[in-house]
Amino acid sequence: MFKSKTQKILSSKYATVCYSSAPSIAEANTHHHQVVLEQTPISQFSHYFDPRFYLPQLIKCKNLYQVKQVHAQITTNGFLENQIVANKLLYIYCMHKSLDDSYALFCGFSEKNAVSWSVMVGGYAKAGDFMNCFRTFKEYLRSGVRPDTYTLPFVIRVCRDTMDLQMGRLIHSVVYKCGLLLDDFVVAALVDMYSKCKVIGDAKQLFDGMPKRDVVTWTVMIGACTECGDPTEALVLFDQMREEGVVPDKVAVVNVVNACAKIGAMHKAKLVHEYIVKNKFSFDVILGTVMVDMYAKCGSVDVAREVFDGLREKNVITWSAMIAAYGYHGQGNKAVDMFPMMLRTGILPNKITFVSLLYACSHSGLVEEGKQLFNSMQKEYGVKPDIKHFTCMVDLLGRAGKIDDSLKLIEDMAVEKDEGLWGALLGACRIHGRVELAEMAAKSLIELQPENAGHYVLLSNIYAKAGKWKDMAKIRELMSHQKLKKVPGWTWIEVDNKIHRFSVGDHTHPLLKEIYEKLKYLLKELEISGYVPDTNFVLHDVDEELKLGNLFSHSEKLAIAFGLISTPEQSIIRIMKNLRVCGDCHTFCKFVSQVTSRVIIVRDANRFHHFKEGACSCKDYCHNGLVEEGKQLFNSMQKEYGVKPDIKHFSCMVDLLDRAGKIDESLKLKEEMAVEKDQGLWGGITWSM
Repeated sequence: MFKSKTQKILSSKYATVCYSSAPSIAEANTHHHQVVLEQTPISQFSHYFDPRFYLPQLIKCKNLYQVKQVHAQITTNGFLENQIVANKLLYIYCMHKSLDDSYALFCGFSEKNAVSWSVMVGGYAKAGDFMNCFRTFKEYLRSGVRPDTYTLPFVIRVCRDTMDLQMGRLIHSVVYKCGLLLDDFVVAALVDMYSKCKVIGDAKQLFDGMPKRDVVTWTVMIGACTECGDPTEALVLFDQMREEGVVPDKVAVVNVVNACAKIGAMHKAKLVHEYIVKNKFSFDVILGTVMVDMYAKCGSVDVAREVFDGLREKNVITWSAMIAAYGYHGQGNKAVDMFPMMLRTGILPNKITFVSLLYACSHSGLVEEGKQLFNSMQKEYGVKPDIKHFTCMVDLLGRAGKIDDSLKLIEDMAVEKDEGLWGALLGACRIHGRVELAEMAAKSLIELQPENAGHYVLLSNIYAKAGKWKDMAKIRELMSHQKLKKVPGWTWIEVDNKIHRFSVGDHTHPLLKEIYEKLKYLLKELEISGYVPDTNFVLHDVDEELKLGNLFSHSEKLAIAFGLISTPEQSIIRIMKNLRVCGDCHTFCKFVSQVTSRVIIVRDANRFHHFKEGACSCKDYCHNGLVEEGKQLFNSMQKEYGVKPDIKHFSCMVDLLDRAGKIDESLKLKEEMAVEKDQGLWGGITWSM
């Protein structure tokens, strides 16, 4: 097989030369490998001329030096002609990541079988040398040797890791031509490849056509549906998997827990939790952490904390998950309080921890706390801020009305700016009406992601809110010209272990008539309690009557109306929205919670809102937040314009500070004010508590 020195035939009774055995002697004397001269009966050295002798010797090699010693013995004794020995040597070189040596050996083979090709292709794949992996595989196909079920999965996994869908489809055609579409191992690799490339349709088609599916294949398909935006299908597959008698392993369970977290299905989450306990899965760090995340994203941060406290082992990811949970539930102070608790356990923060902390500060208006944490990252903990941390700071400052500070931070930062950073600035401009700065941020976003319709929509909404209908029309026209479509808004709610989904103006639900009748009756009750629809959130240049009709049928309102007629009284209503909840629906939810005495938990694209007794956990920080502007106007009244503040002005300031969570400042203002306090003032304070 390999051209080398011809083995000498020993016809005499005694052998004169014997090479020392490697790596056994090499381990004792690695610096001096010598020829041992002695007269010994040849029968004692017969194993040197048995190819089976070299296989365990190769496996015993601990380093490349020892591999080359055994290689020298094999060459001298002529056993590179033996394909089994030669392929094993090739494999050992690849295992020690000596690809140059392995390829040189491979090129010297006069004959290559399927194992030879498989080892070489697999060696490049495992080493991450994807270009040479593909090149060698192409040579393999040209050689005329039929690809086997060992080589193909290696190449398919490379397509998966490189997200090379085009090459993956070519390999799929090779699989088809070779008649291997019924091989479980190969098809499972194809399903995994298509899943990672986010081509779920092709993955599902292959998966459905498999005659036999093991736990690994089920797990891959469940994970793919979870990651690619169809977690409901992942839960259906999990049920089918058990019905077919396949017992899920821990990896499958982790994927199902993630699916529950994605759709916020609390009832399903509890069922999965019961399954985990019943089947005695150990709550290790991985499963425990995803369980914390699941309950938090299903709307119960208290249960998430119970799971967290019950874990025997926690790592930095577990702590970061709990901090993040408090953050997106609007409990920023609790998130910040978790940080010193984590440090006391001896666990140091990482980049994820600081993202969670800064996010929590941003969504709770904790500006000073956020600044302190950001400044301490590198100085005290050696964590260098990256683009995500800068994005959180821009969002934190922007939400608090400090637009100029956030802009200065962007100008001074040394890291490359991305779409997330400009998106945070654009969001702040939307809240505070900074149209010119919004245009600059939007242009930067569109340069980075010209095919993302969301950037155009946000800018057009800012124009609409400012009454710049011509500018809004230009953006919409540009979107139409480039064939960009806005992501449709959906709201879903889980009732009786089933997910019900609503769009704006939805007329597809079986209980359509009952839903709209309930909504109509509810609006009358809310108006009596003081609810006034805010048509500023209908961003179209139409008359007020049409705007009211549009607001009436927002998907959030439809889901809440359905929840009220479909769930027991006093039970919690949980809804999920794929986009941000508009300001009018936010106000609507507050009034509904007050009139119906129901707790409503809303999860939107940014965070959770807990509505109870007419108030929201965010204290309206997400929809108002013009604290600094309010202070400036209040302070300028008498100084600049000679208008003395009366009780109404003080009531507005108390309400502004309270909604931003600045309770101490509002109480101090109340104590120092010289005008007589009335019911409106105390009402503002009570509303925020």
